Amino acid sequence: MTTNAQYKDLVAAAKKAMEGAYAPYSKFHVGAALLSIDDEIIPGCNIENASYGLSNCAERTAIFKAVSEGKTRFKALAVIGKTDLPIAPCGACRQVIREFCDPDMPIILANENGDMELTNIATLLPYSFGPEDLNK
Repeated sequence: MTTNAQYKDLVAAAKKAMEGAYAPYSKFHVGAALLSIDDEIIPGCNIENASYGLSNCAERTAIFKAVSEGKTRFKALAVIGKTDLPIAPCGACRQVIREFCDPDMPIILANENGDMELTNIATLLPYSFGPEDLNK
């Protein structure tokens, strides 16, 4: 079970990760932090490229980093941006989250003003499919 203290720590880690974003083109910095099943926090930031299609979002950076380190089970994800409302993952990130995370896993959407919203990928990506649907 994930506690409110862990959620706050996760948002703080995402905010710190946001500071490392490489966003020279959009100037739009985003951070994410993923909580593994063994309570390790894996941070990620957005990384842009002059060829915009090769850029990577913060959420995918955190997930790909975790998976590359052998972590494949997660308890929560936080995403933060410099936005008026709590930031939400893009469509590509939603599908990657669905691939590697339980549909009901808590996702904390946040902004720098301290606004937060708790949701999950089942809500953010209704009628989705995941690896279990393709391995039947």
